[in-house]
Amino acid sequence: MAIALGMPTSPPALAVPLTFAPRLKHYLWGGRRLEELFGRRLPPGVTAESWEVSGYPAEPSVVADGPLAGRELPDLVAQYGVDLLGRRGARAVESGTFPLLVKLLDASHALSVQVHPDDAWAAAHGTGESGKDEMWHILHAEPGACIVHGLRTGVDRAALRGAVAEGRVQDALNRVPVHHGDSIMVPAGTVHGILSGVVLLEVQQTSDTTYRIYDWDRLGPDGRPRELHVDRALEVIDFGHAGAAPAEPRLVEAGGGMRREVVAECGHFVVERLRAGAGAIFAANLDGESFEVWGTVAGTASLHPSRAPALGMEPARFILLPATMGPFTLQALTETVAIRVFLP
Repeated sequence: MAIALGMPTSPPALAVPLTFAPRLKHYLWGGRRLEELFGRRLPPGVTAESWEVSGYPAEPSVVADGPLAGRELPDLVAQYGVDLLGRRGARAVESGTFPLLVKLLDASHALSVQVHPDDAWAAAHGTGESGKDEMWHILHAEPGACIVHGLRTGVDRAALRGAVAEGRVQDALNRVPVHHGDSIMVPAGTVHGILSGVVLLEVQQTSDTTYRIYDWDRLGPDGRPRELHVDRALEVIDFGHAGAAPAEPRLVEAGGGMRREVVAECGHFVVERLRAGAGAIFAANLDGESFEVWGTVAGTASLHPSRAPALGMEPARFILLPATMGPFTLQALTETVAIRVFLP
């Protein structure tokens, strides 16, 4: 949770950064590393995901503090529209959807191997949701940790169908080693899976349409194998090139004790990483183009809106800045790494 640093005031609602109570998910592949790495208070058992900023209708974020406390994010989209999302979010306003979902994942065990459709396929097949491009930013990786990203060279639709039928799916998967600080773009249509020993930040389109191809022959909580969706997966997989993994950061700005890079981008979002030395200040102005989501993944910082009290930023907690919030600065109190997300 962000910590208020300034004196209490009564600024306009959209002049205030929005903080949220995380929504925790307790899937069988989770662990307790969100507690170990970031000091999260977790309930007993395993925690697999923490949804930080969510407009997903069944699991919406609820504002934790300020003049909009207690309000759900989809309700705010309906009320404030482009003033909240920005002009780049006009289509999302029309559909009544907050377009992105930001969450943390603790993969103490491997997730299923799966694929998501793109927007065109989702619309043509009446899923009721968008497609799903996503990206992963690695916050922790144990020695030897890997992900699944795409298929091995030469694996086409017929070869993958045969591998499924013969129980050889693992032989078809492209495994990629990952390390702390890596970023991986996972376009819709890419076969993928997060394997054990990885904690990451995920930014994705607001969609939960997922087709499982393989689940490591394990049983679900009910003692039965989880459902697979092989035929649908074979329809949506892009058997072409899945793209580089990890992605090479693109430098945007350097100087003044800071380095700002684009670590992932697609037609639905841009993700930047800001590395800042202690005392460095980043300044920007939200003039109605796009909302921004900010969070620190290392070090400590404070966020200073021009029309609202300052906020201290806890590690790996994320704040939504409305598109019309106006000027703000982010000051690194220690050596800091921050993540910035916005609409392209």
